[in-house]
Amino acid sequence: MRLAEEFREIIGHLKKRMMANMEMGLDPPTLSPSTLNYLQTGSSHLGSLKDLRGHLGDCKRCKLCHGRSNLVFGEGAHEARLVFVGEGPGREEDLEGKPFVGEAGRLLDRIITAMGLTREAVYICNVVKCRPPDNRDPESDEIEACIPFLKRQLALIRPEVICALGRVAVQALLGKNFKITRERGKWLSFMDIPLMPTYHPAYLLRNPSAKRQVWGDVQEIMKRMGLEVKKDG
Repeated sequence: MRLAEEFREIIGHLKKRMMANMEMGLDPPTLSPSTLNYLQTGSSHLGSLKDLRGHLGDCKRCKLCHGRSNLVFGEGAHEARLVFVGEGPGREEDLEGKPFVGEAGRLLDRIITAMGLTREAVYICNVVKCRPPDNRDPESDEIEACIPFLKRQLALIRPEVICALGRVAVQALLGKNFKITRERGKWLSFMDIPLMPTYHPAYLLRNPSAKRQVWGDVQEIMKRMGLEVKKDG
């Protein structure tokens, strides 16, 4: 009986894991139709951000887990009209477990305030949930391991607009051919959600002259959302 109970427990775990992965857009395993149907029957679903965070757990799905202090899942309104997507956590984000809390995050907060919104009213997250060493760009295998979770976040929130911050974030969502210096400020689409690509706040700290361009991009978002656009920005 003990062996049978252990077997049922293992099967139950596999069913839950398979359905959770399928909810995030991963292909089901190569199994016979009857076996696949059996594993799908009665499985739980990731129906909330809380469920998704629980599914991530102490994530070890890629090598970024080895150097992190905290996994940075994302934060904000669960039914936010606007989602900001960055590339990955930095040092301060890694220490606090919250997205965009460093100097670049404080600049993002000022942008959000200038839009007439609050940080609590939007949702802020990243393509990868763990800090890359020395703040390097996330590598392709790391993005591949993490992006299903971002897709599920977006599917659960279903915002009116996505604002993708920086080259890495936009290329992770739309492909490597995207050139941010040439194509930022143009409306695109991801998961059938309007997406506005713009420069990352960290880029603005190094290149203050680009702030005017970003504010123009932000104003386009405001117009799309029906927010009041002030001439002086």
